[in-house]
Amino acid sequence: MKKRVLVLGCTGSIGSQTLDICRKMPDDFEVAGICAGKNRDEVYRLSKEFSCPYTVFSEDGTEGIKQLIKKSGADIAVNGIAGAAGLLPSVLVLENGTSLALANKETVVMAWDIVKETARKNKADIIPVDSEHSAVFSLVSQCGKQNIDSIVITASGGPFRNFSKEELSSVTPQMALKHPTWNMGAKITIDSATLANKGLEVIEAVRLFDTPPSRVKVVVHPQSLVHSLVRTKDGMLYAQISDPDMRHPIFSALTWPLVKESYLEPFDLAGHEMTFFPPRFDDFPLLSYAYTCAEKAASYTIAFNAANEIAVAAFLNGECLFTDIPRIVKTVIDADWTKSVSSIDDVLEADSLARKAAATALKNIKGEQS
Repeated sequence: MKKRVLVLGCTGSIGSQTLDICRKMPDDFEVAGICAGKNRDEVYRLSKEFSCPYTVFSEDGTEGIKQLIKKSGADIAVNGIAGAAGLLPSVLVLENGTSLALANKETVVMAWDIVKETARKNKADIIPVDSEHSAVFSLVSQCGKQNIDSIVITASGGPFRNFSKEELSSVTPQMALKHPTWNMGAKITIDSATLANKGLEVIEAVRLFDTPPSRVKVVVHPQSLVHSLVRTKDGMLYAQISDPDMRHPIFSALTWPLVKESYLEPFDLAGHEMTFFPPRFDDFPLLSYAYTCAEKAASYTIAFNAANEIAVAAFLNGECLFTDIPRIVKTVIDADWTKSVSSIDDVLEADSLARKAAATALKNIKGEQS
């Protein structure tokens, strides 16, 4: 029986690769609906290719997405929308009782307690699509949650893992957008270079797997072949290994809870080198800031995410240095974010306040440099 798939963010990296899987495996998957930002020509082309009756654009707003989810009759929705804009669609999917294949970090980082309760109330599953969390999800399932001692998330280290502190200050957006192993969108590629992405993934792991921050470790693995590991209570490490191709975790989410044969090339260990290093917390401080925010909880993770989004956008626009990104985030999270959130409105209010604080921090930095 075909699984009906709704693709949110259909023209982005995750959405495009989801559609590629559906294209290659038409006997297993049917595209039930698609949603995108503004690329109307591409969306219309895709809707024609997949004979997809339901399409929505971001300008159609909350009601448009709500109707898309309801009318599509999807078995699973893949949320590949980037940034905070992906939060509300995640909630709407779960409110409809539809399973959610989640690639949007902000859903977990900003509003996990609310999202988790919405899923529970509507008997909907959340399956992580990030390569790291997809790996942990599978490993925990296979090893048994009761047997897990700690989680080890791998990081490529980005293109600047061997740069000195002085060299980091001269990094340009063009340099930062050239990731050594993954092909991703601009925002997540910059986050990978600063290790903010790994910081967000630490927060995600803490929440998705109900694990204290002290039991989530990060190791730099430049080849990006080992996607994550778990250490069981007897001290043994178990890893998930594959080529760095996001179609693997997307496919796992689409077929869950089954393990099905894939059209993707199986990984061959022979001829591959794998190396591992500790992260450089001092030179890439966003990772340590994320751990701090994960420990403090409340609205700190919302502030971390919002400030980072503002800082990354400023860097890409040439308004600040690469090394100013952590400076802006640190200024914002040093404020008081102890107010807890109990609704999406609370989350969005904290997000808005953090963005304003980040904009002020950016203005001050630009003032110093002028």
